[in-house]
Amino acid sequence: MTVNLTIRRGHVPAERLERVGCVITASMRKLEPAIALLTRTALMEAYRHDLAYIHDVGFGDYARKCAPGLLHELGKAGIAGGLVIDLGCGSGLWAGALANAGYDVLGIDISESMIDIARGRVPQGEFQIGSLLRVKLPKCVAVTSLGECFNYLFDKQNSVSQLRSLFHRVYTALQPGGLFMFDIAEPGRGKGPRQKHMEGPGWAVLVDVHEDARTDRLTRRITSFRRVGSLFRRDEEVHQLQLYKRSEVRKQLRAAGFRVRTLTCFGEQRMIDGCVAFLARKPRTKAITSDLATLPRRQRR
Repeated sequence: MTVNLTIRRGHVPAERLERVGCVITASMRKLEPAIALLTRTALMEAYRHDLAYIHDVGFGDYARKCAPGLLHELGKAGIAGGLVIDLGCGSGLWAGALANAGYDVLGIDISESMIDIARGRVPQGEFQIGSLLRVKLPKCVAVTSLGECFNYLFDKQNSVSQLRSLFHRVYTALQPGGLFMFDIAEPGRGKGPRQKHMEGPGWAVLVDVHEDARTDRLTRRITSFRRVGSLFRRDEEVHQLQLYKRSEVRKQLRAAGFRVRTLTCFGEQRMIDGCVAFLARKPRTKAITSDLATLPRRQRR
């Protein structure tokens, strides 16, 4: 960390300035762990150990059922191999399907617990902990994101402008003809029961759902219970999502240069109520047309 200290010349002897500088440098070194912690608070802790486990064992069907349709779209586009980046990869269910089909995989997720599960499931894949809005994207053949990841406010900087920047970075990273496939939650995603209860072997979750129509903000208050020995461990998380209209997302994708289609399903897996899928394609490099016709005759060869 750099600290700027301005002292007028002549007011403090040079040897005292040196001592002050040493004290400040030493103090700042002691503060660096706390400063790093403050930086991380911009990223909300999410899907901690128990909820990550519950999501993997109890809510993995969506990713599993989307996988055949996504693989079909890759095949249709002539993409038989290469690096696929999965943003918000969760516990690596879709990443595992990609790896099994012969693709290289880079998965990004903000949850350390989710990444731990993904690394165990897909040892041949590469996984990173971080915000999907800030991660550096290497050159790739496709980018995917399943489960309304672009809506989550785990990174408090999430907004339309941040998505616009992300879409441009995805476009730059993709090879010509590459695919960008993802889903989002729209206004109305929170319709239905305000309180939901789901359970499975050794776990249960209670979810309180509230959608603010004025701000298009969805809040889920999640209370989880996981069996530990003869007892159940209780934990709570609050997840907030910013809901985006498909017309706005389509507009931003086209502004980035994509050709865009909206979908109601990936293969046989229909979108969850209140969600819509996007299939965006980076155009292949167009053949370079001759500029001879526009040149003066003396420049034509």
